Amino acid sequence: MKEFRIHGRGGQGSVVTAELIAIAAFENGYESQAFPDLGGGGERRGAPVQAFARVSSEPVRLKCAIENPNFVLVQDVSLIGIVDLLKGIEKDGKILINTEKSMEELGWEIDRSLDVYTFPATKTALEVLGKPLMNTSMLGALAEICKEISVESLQKAVKDKFPGELGEKNARAVQVANEKTKELW
Repeated sequence: MKEFRIHGRGGQGSVVTAELIAIAAFENGYESQAFPDLGGGGERRGAPVQAFARVSSEPVRLKCAIENPNFVLVQDVSLIGIVDLLKGIEKDGKILINTEKSMEELGWEIDRSLDVYTFPATKTALEVLGKPLMNTSMLGALAEICKEISVESLQKAVKDKFPGELGEKNARAVQVANEKTKELW
């Protein structure tokens, strides 16, 4: 089983990100689930929130918060130092951070056994969508480091969730972000 924890702020689409991970994984033949943890006040725009997803080749029967994620997505870099983003992450975990900065520029010291990827998801969203709605760009980058989720399944999930032009634009953001990761990493 692979477990995902998404950190963001209210209004940034963390819950939708978790849902799209679960839908895309299901499209790829996996069992999955997604759920939020709004933290007793996280429904306020701008407050720190978490959302979770599980992906497995077996039925997912767990109904509890994810304590030891394999993947951590940080949608808002300003959460570094405010929220314990690495709490419980698996020793070989992967972290995807929405930032144009490198880890050295961020000055965030973390365990070297973790794989850390920085990606300018907001910048990519602005280029493709014309708005700073970075969650589908983050997912395009995630597809490069998570074999359970393909770009094609993410695009289908996005188009199903957001029909019409909105879905088409966001599916394009997934594709563009994934192509950019190949240049960066």
